[in-house]
Amino acid sequence: MKVLVTGAAGQLGFDVLKELNKRNIETIPADKAEFDLTDAAQTAAFVAAHRPDAVIHCAAYTAVDKAEEEEALCRAINAGGTKHLVDACRGLDVKFVYISTDYVFDGMKELPYEVDDPIRPLSVYGATKAEGEAAVRHGIEKHFIVRTSWVFGQNGSNFVKTMLRLSKERDEVKVVCDQVGSPTYTPDLARLLCDLLDSDKYGTYFATNEGFCSWADFAAEIMRQSGSRTKIVPIPSAEYPTKAVRPLNSRLSKQALRDAGFEPLPPWPDALKRFLAQIG
Repeated sequence: MKVLVTGAAGQLGFDVLKELNKRNIETIPADKAEFDLTDAAQTAAFVAAHRPDAVIHCAAYTAVDKAEEEEALCRAINAGGTKHLVDACRGLDVKFVYISTDYVFDGMKELPYEVDDPIRPLSVYGATKAEGEAAVRHGIEKHFIVRTSWVFGQNGSNFVKTMLRLSKERDEVKVVCDQVGSPTYTPDLARLLCDLLDSDKYGTYFATNEGFCSWADFAAEIMRQSGSRTKIVPIPSAEYPTKAVRPLNSRLSKQALRDAGFEPLPPWPDALKRFLAQIG
């Protein structure tokens, strides 16, 4: 099997490539330098030249607040770029893994979301990722749509690294306490994506590390595990306004994963422990 990984230089793409290499699977790493997703001709030419057997589409515009000002660019990458890639793969009989997000939901549900719950994105980022989902769902028969949340890993910036930096600069940090979801460690997610690719159990799944917490809970655990004395001060979202509206409830049920026979990811505090050990 030959797997095209888009966004190969990004946080998730980095660990997806590591996991594929560990399994001795041939990879085609691609980032902006290889081809421009927003250019249909470039995308088609790259895919035609390499003829992958599978695609793990990690590339995305992920600057959630900036997307409110750069809607056209965000849509060109997340929706248009995904459609270009889907169109380029049509006729090649590829398996296609699309990485999506909890931001496709409005966060108003009281229980954890299930894969067949109706979507209602509140932000430009969420809307464009939902449009990318639609392009995959209607354009590629052999597809996996994987919604994840609160991603952190070695390669790139993330919430954990930000908290560790702030812990060296401040005695206390204010963090929102009314947005609840699950952190996701990229090596754990990468393993699951490769397991999905090794199967024919196509469809939509949620994949995060097990357990739910608020951002404030997550920050407090980062401080505890890293040995920092910085105090986390929980605040409501209303006291930390952002350009993009975030869903308050980002809890994602893993029932679809279990029903398909896949093992859910380990608990998020364990994932955090391994990450902190990894970065020293």
